[in-house]
Amino acid sequence: MRVGKVVDALPDTRLGRHIAGQLVRCGTAGPPNYDEARAAESHNDFVHKLGIVFKELRESRVWLLMILEGELLPSTDSKI
Repeated sequence: MRVGKVVDALPDTRLGRHIAGQLVRCGTAGPPNYDEARAAESHNDFVHKLGIVFKELRESRVWLLMILEGELLPSTDSKI
């Protein structure tokens, strides 16, 4: 999973560990929440659960942008 590679490549600093923890939670929440949405009991339930998926994806995007803006990843690491 690519988000795991990004998390593992973050520096072992206070900021790196904080962002890693946040990203690992929201970055891995989408697939299981989407699977849960597919098993929704009604249209409204599906819409609600899919909204949670989008919320997690938006949060992941913010953390990834912070990683880029903070230049927290080595630029020569091609394993990510």
